[in-house]
Amino acid sequence: MNFKNWTYLQRRIINWMAKIVLFLFTFLALLPLIMILFYVLRQGGNVLSWSFLTTLPGPTGSTGGMANSIVGSLVMVALASIVGIPLGIVSGVYLSEYGVGKTANILRFSLDLLTCVPSIIVGIFVYGIVVIRYGFSAYAGAFSLALIMLPIVARSSEEIFKLMPGHIREAGLALGLSRWRVILQILLPGCRKAVLTAIMLAVARIFGETAPLLFTALGNQFYARSLSQPTASMSVQIFNWARSGFADLEQQAWAGSFVLVTLILFMNLATRFLGRVRS
Repeated sequence: MNFKNWTYLQRRIINWMAKIVLFLFTFLALLPLIMILFYVLRQGGNVLSWSFLTTLPGPTGSTGGMANSIVGSLVMVALASIVGIPLGIVSGVYLSEYGVGKTANILRFSLDLLTCVPSIIVGIFVYGIVVIRYGFSAYAGAFSLALIMLPIVARSSEEIFKLMPGHIREAGLALGLSRWRVILQILLPGCRKAVLTAIMLAVARIFGETAPLLFTALGNQFYARSLSQPTASMSVQIFNWARSGFADLEQQAWAGSFVLVTLILFMNLATRFLGRVRS
């Protein structure tokens, strides 16, 4: 075997060893998720059915569902996203493109501080300024979730936009485009996938929040007829079932936990698939 063939074989061996190590670490990263899904499914798999997803909660001792909490969570997360995502992206663009000066420093510090605030404090804050005056409602719950989502989207978007090479911005300006057109037509489309990842991270964070919704949306055993009424949510429903002390309701809590994790996983996969299709 000559020197060239030996060098080629050595590179192939090193390449395969590196791939094995990468696959091993990838599996170790996925192992906690697999274990959680398997354990939760084993605990509540007997309750999972189509009726569990489409019926209302039943009394103790009977098999009910969580249709109202699924609808309530989707509604409040959608309302929070309508507020939190645009404000977060605009804040991220401002901090990355114009983030010099006292105003930018105050905004950046405020977002960092808001990120560190416990979610239960956010719920108490919204309770003090909204719930006491207007009562428990989906609007109050969505407002608390939007406050949690905003700093995550803003700070993530800022770091994502900073990764865009400066010469791309300069090329757009050299072609005669104004600054805002460079941002809308070059910066945002170029960072679309990364921004979608940041958005899904924020959505996954607020989907499982329980503490702020206990102080704002409260809960409901039925469908809310209006967004200004107490509204059920998946996390609060799971919390109530888990602390009920009844074996059947605790099993339904495990089933609801599996539905919650699966729903978040499906939303992440769907977003990535749509991003690839559009690309």
